Amino acid sequence: MDNKTLSYSKGPVDQPLIESTIGDLLDQVVDQYPENEALVSAHQGLRYTYREFGQVVDQCARALLVLGLQKGDRVGIWSPNFAEWTILQFGSSKIGAILVNINPSYRLNELEYALTQSGCTALVIAEKFKSSDYTQMIRDLAPELDQAEPGKLECNRLPNLKVVIRLGEENAAGTWRWKDFMGFGEKAHNQALTQRQRQLAVHDAINIQYTSGTTGRPKGATLSHHNILNNAHFLALLMNLTDQDRLVIPVPLYHCFGMVIGNLACVTRGATMILPCDAFEPGAVLQAIQDEGATALHGVPTMFIAELEHPDFDQYDLSSLRTGIMAGSPCPVEVMNAVISRMNLTEMEIGYGMTETSPCSTQTHHDAPIEKRVGTVGQVHPHVEIKIIDPESGETVTRGTAGEFCTRGYNVMLGYWNDEKQTVEAIDADGWMHTGDLATMDEQGYASIVGRIKDMIIRGGENVYPREIEEYLYTHPKILDVQVIGVPDHRYGEEIMAWVILREGKSATEEELKDYCRGQIAHFKVPRYFKFVTEFPMTVTGKIQKFAMREQSIREDQSG
Repeated sequence: MDNKTLSYSKGPVDQPLIESTIGDLLDQVVDQYPENEALVSAHQGLRYTYREFGQVVDQCARALLVLGLQKGDRVGIWSPNFAEWTILQFGSSKIGAILVNINPSYRLNELEYALTQSGCTALVIAEKFKSSDYTQMIRDLAPELDQAEPGKLECNRLPNLKVVIRLGEENAAGTWRWKDFMGFGEKAHNQALTQRQRQLAVHDAINIQYTSGTTGRPKGATLSHHNILNNAHFLALLMNLTDQDRLVIPVPLYHCFGMVIGNLACVTRGATMILPCDAFEPGAVLQAIQDEGATALHGVPTMFIAELEHPDFDQYDLSSLRTGIMAGSPCPVEVMNAVISRMNLTEMEIGYGMTETSPCSTQTHHDAPIEKRVGTVGQVHPHVEIKIIDPESGETVTRGTAGEFCTRGYNVMLGYWNDEKQTVEAIDADGWMHTGDLATMDEQGYASIVGRIKDMIIRGGENVYPREIEEYLYTHPKILDVQVIGVPDHRYGEEIMAWVILREGKSATEEELKDYCRGQIAHFKVPRYFKFVTEFPMTVTGKIQKFAMREQSIREDQSG
């Protein structure tokens, strides 16, 4: 069989890879587009042109040098979406410090693990977020802060951590305020920064992102300048992003979606980054689109659903919108159609990937046929290879056959931080990253994600892909959102269960939804159980946690 019949595809290589560090690229963009707006933080009332942004990033970088941070030292950021997050992202990259993204939802145990496992020397924190008082939580881990001189912490539980910097105006023992920290950068000379930038190489590690595994401890995906800068570059290229575009970024910056597909993609083009709110709020997103004349909008499907369902949706002017990326979890066809028709996002694209691949491996193109744009995750990215394999044999399957999605190229991470065992399990000897996602590839090389290998339901010997059932149930007029899982069953091994969120003011029964399925999908795919809920368990990035749904359903069954 040749490659045309096998599920293998290689991206075009006519556009060269960028052989530059992030800091050097930013300097070029600042010179090219000095008066373009670089960053708008709507909820903070902050605006920077690229000239101003370049200056404040350099000030941050110099301040990090004053603190004595060396190339390869780790700097943690534990905060929702603020302008300071973005400034630190670029400032740390200029001195070769490795930015450690810490999930804003982490609690003490998870925070301690991330700081210890990465060996963070410095940590920047917000004052608080939702129910988390970050200042108190870091003091719980490091009570020595109360007696410490700022910048000279000696802590038993966090032996590497020396510096804690807090956003906000209030003083706290043992810490510097952000403005105090930035003040250090005013006193330092640019010569030391220029010298440090020259010492950096494109394949140096620059970022550690902890991936939320469904089992075990999170793993620190370690990414280089080369990884994330090129991924951002090609994403922006395929979106036709230009220096005239203005992108609203409601997704968390701590995740690849925010900092790479959002921030970094804008910077590669001299486009504008717009932070509408510190954490997703649909009204704030719609307001920012209108106020800022935004041309682009990113989000996960649940965010777009919330925006479309906003009670005042029709009162916002979204006519400036053109493009954006929907990613993070599979996009229901009905949602994509609504986004195109009701939000004016006529060039909306879907990206697919994972943190370990910087993140994107495939992307739809704005000029692709509509059925490909709404029904697939697109074609392979430039300079990347993808294949779909039989999870048991490792052989590449024929087109149209489901198997595990694997990817190889510049986008594959350097490895998991200080975890050779997990790295070897994820990246094989030939450099292929094994994603754990089930996918198919059609004759034109378009990939479709049909689920996770672990999510596939085996009911009475039949392989059932939840995505197929979800797509059908989405067409029911009363259903706003739906997730399908497998639950243990004595007779069939597994049975099918659908968790359903109904549209506001609507009611439905199990029998009504079963009737809707009968005769439309195979009998063995009709869910046996329905659970009506108002929300799904999910991560802060909008990834549905099906394992948590399964666990809850099993508990309720046992207690019932």
